[in-house]
Amino acid sequence: MSNPVIQAVRGMNDIIPPDTHLWRHVERVFRNIAHGYGYQEIRFPIVEKTELFKRTIGEDTEIVEKEMYTFDDKQDASLTLRPEGTAGCVRAAIEHGHLYRQVQKLWYCGPFFRRERPQKGRYRQFHQCGAEVFGLAGPDIDAELILFTARVLNKLGLKKDVTLQLNSLGSKESRAAYRKELVRYFTKHKSALDEDSVRRLADNPLRILDSKNPDLKDLIAKAPTLLDHLDNDSKTHFRRLREYLDYTGLNYEVNTHLVRGLDYYTRTVFEWVTSKLGAQGTVCAGGRYDGLIEQLGGKDTPALGFAMGLERVVLLMQQQGQDSSGTIMHAYFITDGDEAFQVALRLTDKLRDQVAGIRIILHCGGGNLSNQFKKADKSGAHFAIVLGENELKTHTLTIKPLREKIPQQTIHQMEIAEYLKLRIKEIMGKKVK
Repeated sequence: MSNPVIQAVRGMNDIIPPDTHLWRHVERVFRNIAHGYGYQEIRFPIVEKTELFKRTIGEDTEIVEKEMYTFDDKQDASLTLRPEGTAGCVRAAIEHGHLYRQVQKLWYCGPFFRRERPQKGRYRQFHQCGAEVFGLAGPDIDAELILFTARVLNKLGLKKDVTLQLNSLGSKESRAAYRKELVRYFTKHKSALDEDSVRRLADNPLRILDSKNPDLKDLIAKAPTLLDHLDNDSKTHFRRLREYLDYTGLNYEVNTHLVRGLDYYTRTVFEWVTSKLGAQGTVCAGGRYDGLIEQLGGKDTPALGFAMGLERVVLLMQQQGQDSSGTIMHAYFITDGDEAFQVALRLTDKLRDQVAGIRIILHCGGGNLSNQFKKADKSGAHFAIVLGENELKTHTLTIKPLREKIPQQTIHQMEIAEYLKLRIKEIMGKKVK
């Protein structure tokens, strides 16, 4: 009796070819743009002490209570697979002294984990690219950070599918005053609230504004808005941010119900949202968290950042029909017989030294010429390089185009490196056009 097939954990998905091509492209675009804005890469552990997330996310939140993957190690310390990136990045920055008397701009990409009900765009292992800035308090860096996110989404071809939403959470003090008014309002209408909202009314009333329950839409629309309760400094900060964005021509909407549920968030919050992915409409979210560093034991330091969900970005790109076919293969090397294969084995290895960026497959596994040509065509290669009995005798190679209706040609083996350099340049030129 054969053993049962072992499958991946539910909600933790393999990323396989050809989709890996799109993933690499997204990561490469993000990395290049981050470097262009002066950000440096940081890599922090997948596992952190559970206390880090209890202190940042809150012990009474659904994430900590129900969604985190938490376990005890051999020393009885509680550890957790990271559910988000900001806490770990801040912890690392404090621990290594990267915050004080300096401005720090950091970026990261990687997997994160939450035990949620898997659905399209929401998985138990998911991936994000994010960035954090420490040491700057003004609306100027808020504007630049938002432009950073806009550039990434534009470069990925998603501009027409996403909308930027902005709001301000004000200071801790002004938000506390607003919270009291919000509680009074929703308490008057408590009978109309759903179970989740009643629970939030007691511990986190701002999150009611973020409810996806359509039955609460009208009630939420009539609720007091945080923008009407901002302190003067926060009003000035938000006005200046909007002036900066208006000057650059970046379109946005002010969403007065865009909130964060944790006390350390302050002032600017923003999200890039889409209507193309159903309920999972947030592609990128960010804002200020000026109170977090002090909450984690560091000195009072202004901070802001964002995270971009790669699964949702890739889904949007696939919906557009963006190419997942993979990297362009330049050549497929076909041989006839063992002696020809030995020559080709040495020659292809030399070509990888001589021709920058070449992508060439040497056929392995034997087979007649007809089968080798079928595999060459299936590989997507632009041309086949053939080394048979006649070519061995004359020290030549036959070049057969696979994607263009032009005659094949024969060249000397000593000329193949220069020939490939020219052909690859032509192929890349056509791709750019």
